[in-house]
Amino acid sequence: MADALSAIPAAVLRNLSDKLYEKRKNAALEVEGIVKQLTAAGDHDKITAVINLLTHEYTYSPQANHRKGGLIGLAAATVGLSAEAAQHLEQILPPVINSFSDQDSRVRYYACEALYNIAKVVRGEFIFHFNKIFDALCKLSADSDPNVQSAAHLLDRLVKDIVTESDQFSIEEFIPLLRERMNVLNPYVRQFLVGWITVLDSVPDIDMLGFLPDFLDGLFNMLSDSSHEIRQQADSALSEFLQEIKNSPSVDYGRMAEILVQRAASADEFTRWTAITWINEFVKLGGDQLVPYYADILGAILPCIADKEEKIRVVARETNEELRAIKAAPAEGFDVGAILDIARRQLSNEHEATRIESLHWISTLLNRHRQEVLSFLNDIFDTLLKSLSDPSDQVVLLVLEVHAAIAKDQHNFRQLVIFLVQKFRTDHALLERRGALIIRRLCVLLDAERVYRELSKILEGEADLDFASTMVQALNLILLTSSELSDLRDLLKQSLVNAAGKDFFLSLYASWSHSSMAIISLCLLAQAYQHASSVIQSLTEEDINVRFLVQLDKLIHLLETPIFAYLRLQLLEPGRYIWLLKSLYGLLMLLPQQSAAFKILRTRLKTVPSYSFNKESRNPSTLSQDFNNMNMNMNEEEDSSSHNMNMSNNGINFASWLQRFQQKQHQHRLHSKTQARSFSRNISISSKEVKEAEKAEEVRGPTPELNRPPVSRSSRKSGPGQLHL
Repeated sequence: MADALSAIPAAVLRNLSDKLYEKRKNAALEVEGIVKQLTAAGDHDKITAVINLLTHEYTYSPQANHRKGGLIGLAAATVGLSAEAAQHLEQILPPVINSFSDQDSRVRYYACEALYNIAKVVRGEFIFHFNKIFDALCKLSADSDPNVQSAAHLLDRLVKDIVTESDQFSIEEFIPLLRERMNVLNPYVRQFLVGWITVLDSVPDIDMLGFLPDFLDGLFNMLSDSSHEIRQQADSALSEFLQEIKNSPSVDYGRMAEILVQRAASADEFTRWTAITWINEFVKLGGDQLVPYYADILGAILPCIADKEEKIRVVARETNEELRAIKAAPAEGFDVGAILDIARRQLSNEHEATRIESLHWISTLLNRHRQEVLSFLNDIFDTLLKSLSDPSDQVVLLVLEVHAAIAKDQHNFRQLVIFLVQKFRTDHALLERRGALIIRRLCVLLDAERVYRELSKILEGEADLDFASTMVQALNLILLTSSELSDLRDLLKQSLVNAAGKDFFLSLYASWSHSSMAIISLCLLAQAYQHASSVIQSLTEEDINVRFLVQLDKLIHLLETPIFAYLRLQLLEPGRYIWLLKSLYGLLMLLPQQSAAFKILRTRLKTVPSYSFNKESRNPSTLSQDFNNMNMNMNEEEDSSSHNMNMSNNGINFASWLQRFQQKQHQHRLHSKTQARSFSRNISISSKEVKEAEKAEEVRGPTPELNRPPVSRSSRKSGPGQLHL
């Protein structure tokens, strides 16, 4: 300290802390001259003493004017040192940088001015202290005083010039600091950071692209800034980097892909659009590097396919197609399970377009990597079944295509049908709303006969008799009405003359026995009219219920459709199709006379040519006379053909099958009685509980009603139109 005091006159030191700027400036010039002399003499010890004096007695002083004088003095000393300043920078810079945090804005301003002058002197030597200076500048860029900000901007430009000229700048040491600062929300700091990224990227010798993953997320974060200028600067920087990526032979796509995937889900529209655009380019350029990230990328793309912004939807769809066109193998890192999981999760997305594309992906994976997909079947099967309840018909149809692709194997086919029946059992609404659509589509995709045989086999032993009856009735209606099942109907028409028809007829019979109307319909379709008549005759009083009549009404209306045109034409030959007539008359007798179905069927039967009942009689007779004649002819035919019954029925033992039908219907009647008794018992229990509660209430007596005014004698005598309290 003594060396410094001996080198600098007291008057200079006094003026250095004066409140007037001119006096401080003149004193600084004196310090500059003194340091020049000491430098020329090579007396660096005294120079060190002078710097220490300026630091401790002035820049760290509690007096603001002392701090201002110290800063201007340090800058003057640096100027005096000139080329020798580098060896004293370790002493000079810390007090100046420390002053950037001073509570007095004028001190901060002079600190900027001092560092500016120091930088002009040392130039390239400045680089070795760059991180400390950058950190200080970053804070000053957000200073509350506009004068300080202005001074900081001037200093910033100088530092940028120095960095761009230097070949000593270490980007590796700088990147961690930049990465740390990228999450700052202050708009001035953000502008400062983007400015530095742009400048450094413009320097040919600095590889900013190689470190892009370290600050890419920060740049994307700025795209949603409230300041239009910051968004524009960030977008400009990102556009420049994307162009460099396109022209670069070596890029770390993987790390950046992880960032882009997260940003594609941003709430900010511009951020989403930029992210999906980058992903689109990455899919085109990335090649093998992106294979391990396909699942994550798909997870980002699928939701964007249904984005509210059209430009995002367009890019997302294009990217999706690009990604699906790439054929990678599991051996190359292609994770089938991960992509399946993404597609499965997106099946619950609220947007139909996303769910549709998810199903397209599952279908694509099944086509390309069937065995791998089947190994994950347990993970996706339940979700696929749930998707059958999707409100979109298009989604349901695609789900069925996926199910059909899985069910190409016999084991998976049976599992599908079993799970489908379980789904219908637990979700009756699905059976009502979508049952016909699902069954019809599966019949087209998987062979109708195979589907119906499997369903029949499962329903034959169904424990839930009510569900079995409902399911059989639904399947029967689909069989009778769907254009897709015309081949099955043609096959059933050959049941009495063809081995294949007979086999299919019998495969349905056992399960169709859950519904008497389904069996009657099946027999009419198979032209087993005598057996249909036997089934009708076997019906008991308990079988003729509301459900039966509803089903019968549907059948009568179906008889008038083109599907049963062959049956109506057979009525032209009543002598040949006597059992058909008896079956139809049997159904007529079961219908209430006032019902529309009764009138329809009676009208149809009235059109049957009456002369065919008795060939000897050419005169028209009444309907009742025709019926009597028909019965006589049937009895005669039955007696004459009983000995060769098996031959005429294609070897089907209808008596045995009728017995099986009756046994099944007996089970249903017992089940109905059990349910009725259970219902009655529950009602009785409920009634008993009510009576016991009332009895207990009487034992306890009336509950005192607090805060209720006493009933006056006059109120007791009030009329019926008056309110009683």
